[in-house]
Amino acid sequence: MSEIIEDQTIDLSEVSAELRQVIEFDEVPEQMFQMVVSIHEAGEEEVRKAWDELPASAQNVVDNFEQFHALTSVSQSFAGVGLLEEFPTLNIPENMTEEETNNYKAQLLDQVLFNCIKDMVKQMKKARRDPILKRDFNNVFLKN
Repeated sequence: MSEIIEDQTIDLSEVSAELRQVIEFDEVPEQMFQMVVSIHEAGEEEVRKAWDELPASAQNVVDNFEQFHALTSVSQSFAGVGLLEEFPTLNIPENMTEEETNNYKAQLLDQVLFNCIKDMVKQMKKARRDPILKRDFNNVFLKN
């Protein structure tokens, strides 16, 4: 999988301005660009559902859905990398077939990505009443 990621170069000028800003702000390593973009594209529907369920006051923490989506995608990418790094140390039952093992790992990854969305929703709700947290979210999108 890492060979695939390394072979595909992502030009940040081709991604949304919001995603590019979060990638640059968080100093995402270039090796993760493909993963971030893939998660950003694949997760849009679930992230949109979460956004649509947020109260307007929480949506107003950032300027628009695109900012929320970019923040969520980068968060998911870092969490995904963390999980992938843990895979070699997982205690997987020895009687699982390779297919069952792969399905188990895919379920874990799905759960981690979903939890990132839930966490971002919580953070947005919290930021409504926390000026410092709200500023932290907005600082990502300030033009330097």
